[in-house]
Amino acid sequence: MREIDLDASAVLFADRQPVDVVFFSHLVSDDGSLRHTGDSLVGGVGQDGDDEAILVDLQRVPAHIDQIVFSVNSFVGQTFQEVRSTLCRLVDEASGQELARFTMVGGAACNARIMAKVHRAGVGWRMTALGASASGRTFQDLVPAMLPQL
Repeated sequence: MREIDLDASAVLFADRQPVDVVFFSHLVSDDGSLRHTGDSLVGGVGQDGDDEAILVDLQRVPAHIDQIVFSVNSFVGQTFQEVRSTLCRLVDEASGQELARFTMVGGAACNARIMAKVHRAGVGWRMTALGASASGRTFQDLVPAMLPQL
C-alpha cells in the first residue's frame, strides 16, 4: 500500500458561520487558542498514531466561537479506500490523559472525513464524534459538508 498524506484542519464557527481555521499553512488561529503542529507528509508515523495534531486551549477560545469542527482530507485526492484507519483523539495536554478517542476504519471512496466537533455545552465543552464522509481537497471545500453537522 502506498503512503497517504492526510491533512488535518479545524474550522472555528460562530453562529453557524466559519470565522477562522487552522491547517497546514495557517498554523495558529487568529486568537491563538488553536495551534496546528505542522504538516506530516507521510501517514502512520506519528506518536500514538498522531501524524498531525491540533492543540486547542478551550479556555482561550473566544466566547463567540460555539463550535470547532475537525476534518482530515487528501489534498492530492487519494481516497480512504487506501487508508487503514484514521483517528481523532481528545487529550489533556497537561496530564497526557486521553479523554476521548474516535477511530474510523478506511474503505470509503471519499477523499475527506468530517471527524469530530467540540461545541459549547453549558459552561463547558463537549466532543461529538461525526465520521461523515465528504469530498474536498481543502477545508474550504469541506465547509458545506460541515454545516449539517453543526
